[in-house]
Amino acid sequence: SFIGYLQDFIERRKQEMPQGSYTTSLFQSGINRMAQKVGEEAVETIIEATNGTDDRLIYEASDLLYHLIVLLTSKGHRIEDLVRELQKRHQ
Repeated sequence: SFIGYLQDFIERRKQEMPQGSYTTSLFQSGINRMAQKVGEEAVETIIEATNGTDDRLIYEASDLLYHLIVLLTSKGHRIEDLVRELQKRHQ
């Protein structure tokens, strides 16, 4: 899926750390900043869900998912780990 491809891309960014990459800047800023970005994007997603447009909701939710994947990658986890947890809960 594209989400797996995206995480593979993010993992390559973490390994290669190319200059000028936004993803690189997130990894360089450290775990606290990455976690803060997830929180900021979550708040923006909530605002769009309650008072915004559908287009802005999708935009902000995409930002949230991207930053969450960066955070997971920094901690050595994959989005598939979340899928497995959700599958366990669904049983």
